[in-house]
Amino acid sequence: MKVILLKDVKGQGKKGDIKEVSEGYATNFLLPQKLAAAANEGSVKMLDQQKKAEQRKKEQEKADAVELGKKLESLTVELKAKSGKDGRLFGAIPSKQVAEELEKQFKLKLDKRKILMDEPIRTLGVTEVGVKLHTEVSAKLKIHVSEDK
Repeated sequence: MKVILLKDVKGQGKKGDIKEVSEGYATNFLLPQKLAAAANEGSVKMLDQQKKAEQRKKEQEKADAVELGKKLESLTVELKAKSGKDGRLFGAIPSKQVAEELEKQFKLKLDKRKILMDEPIRTLGVTEVGVKLHTEVSAKLKIHVSEDK
């Protein structure tokens, strides 16, 4: 019996796969558990449409990420912090503070986890950090830290 898997099934396949399984396995386990649906002409067409819609959505997300990346590359986030004589900051500037300033200055909402900083910024001046916007798209963001008097 041919079925379309509605969820990932261990040992059978992933969601959206069309599999040939024994009739007993399908009627006694997969169908009652709502793990699969019978693969008839209508359900196969519906599955194709869902896959196409999902593909369009992924392409749109990637295009949006590329556009946001270009915008971020042209920006410089200005931050003020107290520092000592040698240019070292009292404390540090974490990715959370960078994300908050980005939203305050440019009205761009960005998750702090997407800002790739190995460690917080501890010195004055311009620092470039990476921003992971999509699985295939990343950008560089300039952060200018100046002394707060």
